[in-house]
This record gives sequence, C-alpha cells and structure tokens, in this order.
Amino acid sequence: MSEQDVLQQARAYVTDNFLYMRKNKELADTDSLLRTGVISSLGMMELVAWVEETFGLVVDPADITEQNFDSLANIARFVSEKRSLSAA
Repeated sequence: MSEQDVLQQARAYVTDNFLYMRKNKELADTDSLLRTGVISSLGMMELVAWVEETFGLVVDPADITEQNFDSLANIARFVSEKRSLSAA
C-alpha cells in the first residue's frame, strides 16, 4: 500500500467521521486537523485508534504528536514509515 493510498483512506475517514456536517469544507493534505477545528483532542484519540485498526499498527504514546497526526499528509507519512519498519 502506497503513501498515497494511506492518504486517500485517511481523507475518507476524516471526511466521514469529522466533517459530515461540513461537507463543503476544503481540507488540504497539510492543513492542521487541530488548529482548523476539524478534530478535538478526543477526536485525535479516535483517529489514532482508527490508524491502529485499519493499518494493523501499534501506535506508541510517544508517537502521538503533531508531527505524526496533525495533518492527512503527516498521517500518511507516519503510517508508511511505521509499516516499512515493521516489514523490515
């Protein structure tokens, strides 16, 4: 699965679960999910749980950072890197 595939799945999840009342909201791949109000801290935990379940990963508490989860692009990069490390 490519990073682009992960990005598309993350976009679909965020749109369906956090933007369902704001279907017309434009969300760029690099937009901050927290600063734009797309998700709250509770939503972040839901997002982490989705990543673990969907991609079969274990996300360490130390991995739950803005660098890894604050945008769709960051999520896609994180998942791709974590999957390649676990495959090695």
